[in-house]
Amino acid sequence: MVDHNKQVVLGFFEAVSDRRLMDLPEFMAHDVVDHNKIIHGEADEPGAAFEGMRQQLAAFDPLTVHVEELIGEGDRVVARVTQRGVHGGTHPRMPEPTGRSFENEAIWIFTLTGGRISEIRAVSDRLGFFLQLGWEWPQAE
Repeated sequence: MVDHNKQVVLGFFEAVSDRRLMDLPEFMAHDVVDHNKIIHGEADEPGAAFEGMRQQLAAFDPLTVHVEELIGEGDRVVARVTQRGVHGGTHPRMPEPTGRSFENEAIWIFTLTGGRISEIRAVSDRLGFFLQLGWEWPQAE
């Protein structure tokens, strides 16, 4: 089970990096909950992760996620990744496109149910991300 779950997570990151949104249901449950917030106000209700990923890919092109390390236990997989991208597109809660690039490390924690990702949590160097893109630090509403 753990090896299969790791393969699902790898497939998820490959689909994101290849911009294959149509393949995400192969890796994510239809009611997946994504607790990973890039800025304040993003929805975390079941299934909102699909629209969140679409918005991220619209804002960052290219956007790649390179898996540095995977650790699995039971129904959980933890991925240490390097994320790279260029802010060239629009997003409802981001500043206007800057054309600037970023690279940062992140830790993603996935829960899998029935062979698909059912929950996502992540932490990353958000301050470095914002500084690289020239953004102001967001304020909570």
